[in-house]
Amino acid sequence: MKYTILDCYTDEPAGLGVPPYLGTYPRYVAGYLGGDSAYVTIDDLRLWKKNNGIVHETRKSQKTDITTYNLTNNCKNIPQILSETETLIVVLGVHVPGKYLSAVPGTLNEVIPMIKDLKCKKILTGPAVFGTQLFGGRFFEKADLGIFDKIDYSMFNFLYKDVKEYSLKGASILKQIPDIRMIEIETGHGCDIGKCSFCTEPLKNRVEFREKEDVLNEIKEFYNLGARYFRLGKQTCFYTLPYAAELLEEINFHCPDIKVLHIDNVNPVKVVLDKKNDFAITKAIVKYCTSGNIAAFGVESFDLDVVKANTLNTPPSIAYEAIKILNEYGSERGSDGMPKFLPGVNIIFGLREESRKTHLENMKWLSRIYDEGLMLRRINIRQVAIFEGTSLFDEGKDKFLRKNKKYYWKWRNEIRQKIDWPMLQRVIPSGTVLTNCFAEIYDGNTTFCRQFGTYPIIVGVKGRLELKKFYDLEIIGHMLRSITGKVVVKRELVVDNPNYKIIPQNP
Repeated sequence: MKYTILDCYTDEPAGLGVPPYLGTYPRYVAGYLGGDSAYVTIDDLRLWKKNNGIVHETRKSQKTDITTYNLTNNCKNIPQILSETETLIVVLGVHVPGKYLSAVPGTLNEVIPMIKDLKCKKILTGPAVFGTQLFGGRFFEKADLGIFDKIDYSMFNFLYKDVKEYSLKGASILKQIPDIRMIEIETGHGCDIGKCSFCTEPLKNRVEFREKEDVLNEIKEFYNLGARYFRLGKQTCFYTLPYAAELLEEINFHCPDIKVLHIDNVNPVKVVLDKKNDFAITKAIVKYCTSGNIAAFGVESFDLDVVKANTLNTPPSIAYEAIKILNEYGSERGSDGMPKFLPGVNIIFGLREESRKTHLENMKWLSRIYDEGLMLRRINIRQVAIFEGTSLFDEGKDKFLRKNKKYYWKWRNEIRQKIDWPMLQRVIPSGTVLTNCFAEIYDGNTTFCRQFGTYPIIVGVKGRLELKKFYDLEIIGHMLRSITGKVVVKRELVVDNPNYKIIPQNP
């Protein structure tokens, strides 16, 4: 049977699959199907429907069309591939809405009209089975799912004894992707606390960890295929991993030419508890991961009343202590120009017991962090997305979100102006040279670049640099959540599979 995997990209509390990341869902499905399925993206499908498969150049006054930016090697053959497809597997779902520099995840209401007339069996899998929404502050997307022959999250939710095999076979889809991908690696799923009022992770998974050798073998498989950018991001807390420090050391030994090795989610409580082991995990992250690394702290709110009412995992005092610890061990600047390992903080609007006092508490703690000379690499602020099955939905749907909605922009802007802007100048001061910044898109006469990594900072450069090339950029200015720079060195990326070689050249 001819299978085709349509990757519409995924983003959820415990994993990211929006380019330049390559998520786990399409890879595991490909491995389950034997590793020889056709892999296409929503961008491929859009290009066929919008432009009959023709890529148009971006004029100097235009912004790069990011809806058709992430094309596969199959982009010119979409009609033939789909006509020969007997089963189409649609991977889709966003649970943690964000802003994406060079990709637009597909929605159900976009995809369904494009595939409804295909004469093949259609299966929907991924987070969309539980709902999907590209924007915070809203309910999950409503759509008529009648065109799907099967709607099945379990098609992805394989047992880890099976993932051991599927993850290796599924790595082969990398051969169908012409551009660099940051490989999202799963180490475990489920949450050992699992009570946050808005979170969908407990709906999908019980707590379970992969075997260390299975994780390492998957990374080695991708490494042998030429991948050099990895994030251990498909878990709710990296510090909860029983073999966290050992895994990083072994990756460093077996894959010495990795360009980027980062982590993602971290429970601040676990950072503080790591003191019992002389902060062994923190020290291993600083030693074996590449610089620019971020521990994403799901603080959500510094208001203790909100923390208690929503059974959040971190009281403000513990979050503050964890931030101090990571600053002590990770603030040294690394070879790429960024501090080695800093915390990032997530804040959510629209939770139970939220009030004007909540914003005052957020500002109080964030101001304390800044005034004490500590660093936060980024503060992620969003309105809660509401999904069926969560306790927040069951109790009152969006009643908590509506209560203070008129204040959210004001609260957000105050954090951006008073904390984000000066903090960014501290983390990346003018004159810093950030190496290996990848030119991704144009916006008129400005090129937006960033390093590969976990939540990398966007650098705007005046002029239209050649896209999909690497540059060393000297930082010359600061915006609220981005920076501006100028080219110091252009670097030519030469792909000599399986080794990426970066050769410095004059700009």
